[in-house]
Amino acid sequence: MSAEQMLKVFVTRRIPQEAMKTLQKAAGVCNLSVWDSDEPVPRAELLKGVAGAHGLLCLLSDKIDIEVLDAAGPNLKVISTLSVGFDHIAIDEIKKRGIRVGYTPDVLTDATAELTVALLLATARRLPEGVEEVKNGGWSTWKPLWLCGYGLSSSTVGVIGLGRIGLAIARRLKPFGVKRLLYTGRQPKAQAQEVEGEYVPLDTLVSESDFVVVSCSLTPETQGLCNQTFFGKMKKTAIFINTSRGAVVNQEDLFQALSSGQIAAAGLDVTTPEPLPTDHPLLTLKNCVVLPHIGSATYSTRGIMAELSANNLLTGLRGSEMPSELKL
Repeated sequence: MSAEQMLKVFVTRRIPQEAMKTLQKAAGVCNLSVWDSDEPVPRAELLKGVAGAHGLLCLLSDKIDIEVLDAAGPNLKVISTLSVGFDHIAIDEIKKRGIRVGYTPDVLTDATAELTVALLLATARRLPEGVEEVKNGGWSTWKPLWLCGYGLSSSTVGVIGLGRIGLAIARRLKPFGVKRLLYTGRQPKAQAQEVEGEYVPLDTLVSESDFVVVSCSLTPETQGLCNQTFFGKMKKTAIFINTSRGAVVNQEDLFQALSSGQIAAAGLDVTTPEPLPTDHPLLTLKNCVVLPHIGSATYSTRGIMAELSANNLLTGLRGSEMPSELKL
């Protein structure tokens, strides 16, 4: 195939080797260009790199808007995002242009559910505080109420969004002796029977749960869902956990709820913005555990995600059925 006939592919970040090997096998038909860094591609480089591209492999941190689509031009046929979320992509505009989109659902479900449980336990049992006390000499003698937290046994857990990840979280929490599992969403889910889930209105879930776990998609309805009114309905002893999207939470309202004692503690794996500035008020609180968006960060999961994103891209460019295509 001549250079003129080669399909141009731009990859916006250094990605796991599993994916690079898959892409390199298509070297005979694809002219592969990679922003070879662990850091996000600068905007100017993204616009330059995507120019004339037939395929784009991007990450959640890349804003694929009209400007990027215009820079790519009419050649662009496939966008493959190495993520399960797609709120960074201008879906309406992509639909108008007939561009196909691949994404990576399912493969990160278990890893994200595990991380959510780990974050919940670390927050509720104050593990970061305990580690810090050991390091700074605060550990002196045994004290009856020192570093006491909250346990899952006989508790009520509320899951906002009982989709793939929400259900996986519920499955992992039930064996801890959870007494009631509440969930809310657009409609009742048949699979909730597996975890004895009770479908309830949001207000009921928020007011009756000892642990509130957010695992919903970011939509216009859920943006800013967790606000002052929301936190005001929670128990003062309740723990709030978010591993979905940062924009679901009003962080100023969360800070007030935590600093005033309105709720006991919060654990976040997602924030707005990302990364969270080091001088952000939430980072001054001992009762707020913030992680750097590592829900899917296991070696195997990231490798599988990357390989799936590469296969989505290549099959899309061939005009074949993608392993995981977003239905627009």
